[in-house]
Amino acid sequence: MPNQASRSQLAVGLMSGTSMDGIDAALVRLSGPSDEPRLRLLAFDTLPYPGAVRDRLLRLAAGEATTAGEVSQLNFLLGELFAEAALRVCRRAKISAARLTVIGSHGQTIYHQGTPTRESGRQVSSTLQIAEPAIIAARTGAPVVADFRVPDIAAGGQGAPLVPMVDYLLLRDKAKGTVALNIGGIANVTIIPANAQPEDVFGFDTGPGNMVIDALVRHFTRGRKTFDAEGQIAARGRVMDSLLRQLLRLPFLSRKPPKSAGREQFGQDFVADYFLAKRQQRTVDLLRTATELTVAAVAQALEQFVFPRARINRLIVSGGGAHNRLFLAGLQAFLPGLSIELSDHYGLPADAKEAIAFALLADRTLHGLPGNLPRVTGARRAVVLGKIVRP
Repeated sequence: MPNQASRSQLAVGLMSGTSMDGIDAALVRLSGPSDEPRLRLLAFDTLPYPGAVRDRLLRLAAGEATTAGEVSQLNFLLGELFAEAALRVCRRAKISAARLTVIGSHGQTIYHQGTPTRESGRQVSSTLQIAEPAIIAARTGAPVVADFRVPDIAAGGQGAPLVPMVDYLLLRDKAKGTVALNIGGIANVTIIPANAQPEDVFGFDTGPGNMVIDALVRHFTRGRKTFDAEGQIAARGRVMDSLLRQLLRLPFLSRKPPKSAGREQFGQDFVADYFLAKRQQRTVDLLRTATELTVAAVAQALEQFVFPRARINRLIVSGGGAHNRLFLAGLQAFLPGLSIELSDHYGLPADAKEAIAFALLADRTLHGLPGNLPRVTGARRAVVLGKIVRP
C-alpha cells in the first residue's frame, strides 16, 4: 500500500537516451510514502553499447531500412544488455539483485511520434522502446516495469517528457519557483511554481540538447570522438549569427506546449540540411552554433512559455549537458536573473538523474500511483505508467 512511511526498498532505474551511448543504471534506496518519497542513490554505472550495436540503433532510429526480424533480435539483445547493466550496478554496491523490489526500464527509443498523424483514416500517435523486459526480469529475478510512455499516449498525451513527475516530487519548494532543465540528446524543462500542487506543474521539450553537437563531432572526427567534452571544441569557434537566427525560427521552437521531440525532428536529416550542407564553414563554427542553438532555444522557450505564467527563482540543470561549460555560461548570460545550479546539489547527480527517475516511476507503478502530469504531456488524465513483468 502507498503511504507506508516506515518502508525501505531497493530499486534500479535503467535508461538509454537519444544519444544512444549506453545504458545508465542507478541503484537507489526509497523510503517514506510512495507519494512523498525520500531517495538515496547507492550506486550508478553506465554500460556502453558495443560499437556495432550502437551503429545499428542509430541507423534504426534514423529511419533507415530494416526488417521485423532485426527489430525483434535487437529487442531481445538489448534485454540482455539492460539486465547486465542492472546486475553490474548491484555488484558495484555489493547488493544482491534478489533484494530488489523493482527495476524500472525505460528501454531504448527507436521511434517516437507524439503528435498524431493520419493512418488509414485514423489519427495515430505511437512510440517504441526496445529492451525486452521479460529478459531483464528473468536474468535478475526482479519485477520489471517497462513501456512507460505507452499509457500516456493511450490517454491522449505525447508520451513525454515523463521525468517532470520526479522533478515535482524531489525538487519542489514552498518558496521558490523552479525550472528543472535536463540536457540529454533533447533538452526539456519542468516548471514547478512555488508551493506547487501536481496540477500546477508543466513542462515540455525545448529542442535539441546534445544531439546535434554529438552528430557533428562524430561526423567530423569520423567516429573517433562521440561528444564535445566540456564544450572545448566549440569554444574555439564563433557563432554563425545568420544560421542561428534561421534555426530559432523553426516551427517546433515556436509551437506552444505540450510538445516533445526526438531524432525525428533533430536527427540525421536535420544535421545534414542545416549544418553539413554548409561546406565552406569551419567545423568549430558549426559546433559553436549548434551549442548556442541549444542554449538559445531553452532561453527562448522560457521567455515565451514560462515567465509569463510563473515566477521563477532558480534553474536546476542535469543530464550530460550539465558538464558543458559553454552551456552553463550561455544559460547564465541569457538568464541573468536566475540562480543556476546543478542537480547534484539536491542529491541527484547530473548523469544519473534520468535513471534515478525511472526507478522512482517504477515504484509509483507498483503502488498504483500515476506517473504522468497531464499539463506536461497533454494527456486527458493522470495514468499509471508502464507494464509490469514478473520474473
